[in-house]
Amino acid sequence: MNALYIFLGMVGPWQWIIIGLAILLLFGGKKLPELMKGLGGGIKEFKKATKDDEDVDDTKIEDKK
Repeated sequence: MNALYIFLGMVGPWQWIIIGLAILLLFGGKKLPELMKGLGGGIKEFKKATKDDEDVDDTKIEDKK
């Protein structure tokens, strides 16, 4: 965990700009919105799954009482 924090701490604003430009060059302007839409859908599904899992855990706890 500390090594990851040190690595991410070394990345400054100029490095993020360069990374963003590299991604734009690799995927192009037309593919980038599709890529972000897929990423957003994946995050939404992950949040829903974790919420459903918490609801199931709460139900199990209530059943034990």
